[in-house]
Amino acid sequence: MRPYAVLFDHVLTRMDPERAHRLTVQALRLAQAIPGGHLALRTLFGTPRPLGRGHAPVHALGHEHPTPFGLAAGFDKDAEVPLGLLDLGFGHVEVGTVTAKPQPGNPRPRSFRLLADRALVNRMGFNNHGAAAAAKRLALVRRTERGQRAVIGVNIGKTKATLLADAAEDYRFSARTLAPYASYLAINVSSPNTPGLRDLQSTDALRPILAAVLEEAGAVGSRLGRDVPVLVKIAPDLHDEDVRAVAALARDLGLAGVIATNTTIDRPRDLRTARHRIERIGAGGLSGPVLAHRSREVLTILREQLPEEMTIISCGGVVTAEDVQERLDAGADLVQGYTSLIYEGPAWPGRIGRALGRGRRGRRA
Repeated sequence: MRPYAVLFDHVLTRMDPERAHRLTVQALRLAQAIPGGHLALRTLFGTPRPLGRGHAPVHALGHEHPTPFGLAAGFDKDAEVPLGLLDLGFGHVEVGTVTAKPQPGNPRPRSFRLLADRALVNRMGFNNHGAAAAAKRLALVRRTERGQRAVIGVNIGKTKATLLADAAEDYRFSARTLAPYASYLAINVSSPNTPGLRDLQSTDALRPILAAVLEEAGAVGSRLGRDVPVLVKIAPDLHDEDVRAVAALARDLGLAGVIATNTTIDRPRDLRTARHRIERIGAGGLSGPVLAHRSREVLTILREQLPEEMTIISCGGVVTAEDVQERLDAGADLVQGYTSLIYEGPAWPGRIGRALGRGRRGRRA
């Protein structure tokens, strides 16, 4: 049995998930602060460089990714440890979700493990310290040579107190504040934990938000002499025709791509966790292997609808290197995971990176 499995089964499962997460972030912060700590992380967990003969980086969103497998938004909400997470073996890290203004999120408890399904339910509610605080942290990261090379996406969402009618200006502020430090911007309109947010996925509501963020990203890019790609992240619960409509809008406005998918509000009948426990947990976004089937379906629809040059990041239900390769074969340019990091531990991204490096790479490798 792997050491992390022992730690997880006998210690972490007895701890509140949010507290366990906070301790993990603090451990990564400590590793970053110690001289040589990042090298220790890479040695213990990360993907060796070079990966071996035949290995080539993936080119997507204007950046070179050492592996097509990255970390989805939600783990590093405040951009505290992006370099530490990259040292674990992720090819890119998406920080956030960050909102224009600081907010505490929903009342606790708000994160729950479904151990039998190796899944999570969360209703965090975009708890974060706000765009200005995240920008300050990312500015410090970008001042280092290592930080300049790092592929760090920034996921932005609507402040809960902002009216839906004012959402475009809320996203505009976050884009203006964070674009200077972002490898790309991801527009989150698909979390189930901010009231009304998913209503913004309708094309009429979504168009002004995308246009506002594109305008700000373009202005920042012109000033800095580089592109700041913009993607939109969508929910798995959209009907197929709505997925096609969002794809058409993204294509018409000139977005760099789409991230599919976020968590689901569905509670499939084939979950192994007892139904009474699921009902007791209540509302929130479900993630984990149970999401894989729908995530693959949405990926297939998007690849049929979007031109070759538009990037698709597939997210949802990824556990193994075979899962990642399956998404790449189905047309994804990059793949993201998060939930299995909780269950598999810090060596998980490095294992996937090494396995991918031994085989065929992504669509644009």
